[in-house]
Amino acid sequence: MSLYVDKYRPTSLQKLDYHLAQAQHLKNLVNQGDFPHLLFFGPPGSGKKTRIMALLRELYGPGVERLRMEQLNFTTPSNKKLDIMTVASNYHIEVNPSDAGIYDRVVVMDLIKNAAQTHQLDSSGQRDFKVIVLTEVDRLTKDAQHALRRTMEKYIATCRLILCANSISQVIPAIKSRCLAMRVPAPSIEQIKTILQQVSKKEGLNLPPELADRIAVKSDRNLRRAILMLETCKVQQYPFTPDQEVMEPDWLMFLRDTCKQILSEQSPKKLIDIRNRFYELLVHGIPTDIIFKVMLDELVKSCDSNLKAKVVDLAALYEYQMHQGSKVIFHIEAFVANFMSLYLNYLEESVMLE
Repeated sequence: MSLYVDKYRPTSLQKLDYHLAQAQHLKNLVNQGDFPHLLFFGPPGSGKKTRIMALLRELYGPGVERLRMEQLNFTTPSNKKLDIMTVASNYHIEVNPSDAGIYDRVVVMDLIKNAAQTHQLDSSGQRDFKVIVLTEVDRLTKDAQHALRRTMEKYIATCRLILCANSISQVIPAIKSRCLAMRVPAPSIEQIKTILQQVSKKEGLNLPPELADRIAVKSDRNLRRAILMLETCKVQQYPFTPDQEVMEPDWLMFLRDTCKQILSEQSPKKLIDIRNRFYELLVHGIPTDIIFKVMLDELVKSCDSNLKAKVVDLAALYEYQMHQGSKVIFHIEAFVANFMSLYLNYLEESVMLE
């Protein structure tokens, strides 16, 4: 049994539900023969991976869906062994180089070199190049990005790169200039509601418009999250009711509870407790950008306009420094410690004024 989000994922460019002009543009790219490196970017849940897989199917046919998990071994210059999991077909290989941390440069260089030097296993493939899909390119170190720039030039005859990122602000200009950038905006609330109704109809469910509207709004325009929320509502209660509660993801409720604890007490002991909660979120793969965004949204609700400006300034500073550094927990914790100091002073001044 598969989740709705996988069961009803479009498999071809013709079956996409929104951004249809972009889908046609991708189809034209495949047909014209001269296929460039591509850089897909957009918020989580906007449909980047779906479009990439549909594009690969358009390039190579249904054989690209016969996937296998492979564990690749890499050796760093200091003889450290790295094991990275990849997903591959006879025509492409998909990998997240940022899984290797500070050694992502080794993964990028060796992976592209090996893929470019080996021919397709299926000689009937209609293309004379393999495709390498690199996800979370915006989380690569600058060294890895510069290495990627050089290797993508060197091996362009035998392989093409499809890069995937949430934001291109962290991607160096040299890579952006060598790729055709494809922005995938988040679907609108109306588009999400339409897709939820389509999924419900295929499953034989009767979804009230009011419930579809609340799911679409609570999903924050993340289509993947909206479909998962729909399935959660189905598990909790069916038939649906218009006023049925829409459960948010556990990690989001956990993070909001963490923010309440930050506001309830400002002390070194509480800071240590909060650090453990952040470790819990990071271990479960919650992106640090989203942690900062939710924290900021929750914390400023308890601040006046003057304090809000200072907190936003702090969040911007530490999020920027987090992207420049390597230990994300240091920067998240530093933001919380500084917020606690500011908020404590704010509370003391409020008491004095009364």
